[in-house]
Amino acid sequence: MVDASLPNPLLICGMIDACRAAIAANADYLSELDREIGDGDHGTNMRRGCEAVHAHREELALLPMAEALEKTGRLLVENIGGASGPLYGTLLIELGRKFMHGVEGGGFAWVFRQAVDAVAHRGRCDVGDKTLLDVLYPIEAEIAGRASFSGIAQEAQRAAERTLGMKAMRGRASYLGERSIGHIDPGASSCALLTTAICGVLMEQEHS
Repeated sequence: MVDASLPNPLLICGMIDACRAAIAANADYLSELDREIGDGDHGTNMRRGCEAVHAHREELALLPMAEALEKTGRLLVENIGGASGPLYGTLLIELGRKFMHGVEGGGFAWVFRQAVDAVAHRGRCDVGDKTLLDVLYPIEAEIAGRASFSGIAQEAQRAAERTLGMKAMRGRASYLGERSIGHIDPGASSCALLTTAICGVLMEQEHS
């Protein structure tokens, strides 16, 4: 695992670039998903957040990974509208903070679980509520089970697709009740896209 107390410019830049490209390529799709059960702006919001992070790319690349994660989280909170900014921001801020204060016996799996639990607390939601948590918790399980990066990415995609059969319990989509069933959650979809992008960068590093 990467030493989060040290700068890793190539890895940080690689992840920022990959996430930006993934969201840019799928922004219209994400907004279309959101038009079906929400405000219709999730793709636009996510793209704005990724562009804001990319604008600070060089600065972030010079920071230790833990600090880069926390600063990226703050940028997302400031630049992504709706509920997604605080949720994605909380995930990265908590990851950064946990790394800064030292990783306990569980290693990265423990750190990631703490960060995901913080997202659940911030959003007052849980697994099955048809949110990005329906991707984050399956990812956490894959990490705890020492899955490969490709395995984590595949599970993220499957988890997003499973929200198709869920009834939304949080956010604007919850107003639709049963009518929210049959639609993929846009937040879960963006989470899967970002996870796949990050795993791709980590696989390249692993094989370099």
